[in-house]
Amino acid sequence: MDAGGPKTKLKSDINITPMIDIVLVLLIVFIVMVPGLDKATKVVVPQVQVLAKPPAPDPNNILIQIDQDGAMTLQQDKIDAQGLKDRLPEAVMLQPLNYRKVFLKVDEDVKFQAMVDVLDAIRVASETAKKKSLEQQDKFLGQDGGDVKVAVSLKKRLVPAPIG
Repeated sequence: MDAGGPKTKLKSDINITPMIDIVLVLLIVFIVMVPGLDKATKVVVPQVQVLAKPPAPDPNNILIQIDQDGAMTLQQDKIDAQGLKDRLPEAVMLQPLNYRKVFLKVDEDVKFQAMVDVLDAIRVASETAKKKSLEQQDKFLGQDGGDVKVAVSLKKRLVPAPIG
């Protein structure tokens, strides 16, 4: 039967020490992470208001438009490139200090060079206005008026949908 040695029994108990170690590590991780989850920013979604008519444009804003054929308008007046370079510094000087803005609307078919020429004229007008403001420091209390900010938008034409 038996060879006379001590009988060894197989141990059938589950060793739970590694499982307890893992659970404690996970508990510590969750304890550390939970305070960070509360720091989400509150978001307020703006309500859309439909206006019966669009608001009147600000008279201080300068609007330059370039049509598809390259014709330019300053506000509502048709103007050529040289006229724009002559009149734009005066228009910029009329804007309040540090709020000098020019809005540029460009047709989608305008050649890129036409837009670059207008942006260059705006840059020159900004520098000219800055120089004139510095010359009249007593009037402007030593402020240079800041640079002109430019907002460019692309005018796209609606293409009718094909019928059929």
